[in-house]
Amino acid sequence: MTPHILLINPNSSETTSDMMQAIALRSSAERLDVKAVTASRSPAMIVTPEQLTASATQVVELGTAHGRDCAGIIVSAFGDPGLAELRRKVAVPVVGICEASMIEASQGGRKFGVATSTPDLIEAIDQRAHDLGLGHLYTGVRCTEGDPVALASDTGLLAEALAGAVRACIELDGAEAVIIGGGPLGQAADRLRQVFDTPVIGPIPAAVERLIGLIGQGTSV
Repeated sequence: MTPHILLINPNSSETTSDMMQAIALRSSAERLDVKAVTASRSPAMIVTPEQLTASATQVVELGTAHGRDCAGIIVSAFGDPGLAELRRKVAVPVVGICEASMIEASQGGRKFGVATSTPDLIEAIDQRAHDLGLGHLYTGVRCTEGDPVALASDTGLLAEALAGAVRACIELDGAEAVIIGGGPLGQAADRLRQVFDTPVIGPIPAAVERLIGLIGQGTSV
């Protein structure tokens, strides 16, 4: 089988999987193919801590089912559900989009924040920064207003709303890099990277780069 990256979408939307796969393919730039699999037992967009926690079980199921046939795995939800357990169960490198983007954003000791559309997940995002030992650089989360599922259905409005959150991270919190916090926000992240002088980090490209680096080093962590 041709070596490829397996992208696991813990949300149940096939449309979101297609979008995230397309972003990952562009980021890979033909270094590795990308195949996506989609959870079936989650909502179309994970927006609560309970949904995030519940999604971990199927992430591990999908990863272990396909892990022997790929070069590495990306968990493409911004709370990295199931990441630690999946790493214990497969022999290939596994990265989460939250972890990878925070590591990239903090390079060189940069202070970084997160702009996202899911206020109920702020605590989970905060926890990831501290779990990664990056709490001293983390400036916190700024959220868009309104229903995140409705906002995600309009890419123009989503990008506009996230731009305001990015601006708040920079101007109010002192962030020197801002992550767009969510796999389903991948298209907006691509758009906003062209708008700001301050680095705006797309979590899917960050995960692809980190994973390809780990594959090249021959490590499973």
